Amino acid sequence: MSDKPNDYWSANIRVITICLVIWAVVSYGFGILLRPILSGIPIGGTDLGFWFAQQGSIIVFIALIFYYAVYMNRLDREHGVDEQ
Repeated sequence: MSDKPNDYWSANIRVITICLVIWAVVSYGFGILLRPILSGIPIGGTDLGFWFAQQGSIIVFIALIFYYAVYMNRLDREHGVDEQ
């Protein structure tokens, strides 16, 4: 176990905050707020803004889930709280 138990939780909260900010920027920023700017860029038969709103935010969310799982497994091992 780590010398400072709060280090584990602060690292956990930090990665959760970063993941949520990335997801919000992709979902709301690219899919809603920046959609008019991205509408001129074609991708997959539609414009990039629509793609981010319909597909991109979901793909980024799934990638963030995998990143979080890998990161937390590493953090658990570093702090001696892993399941193995």
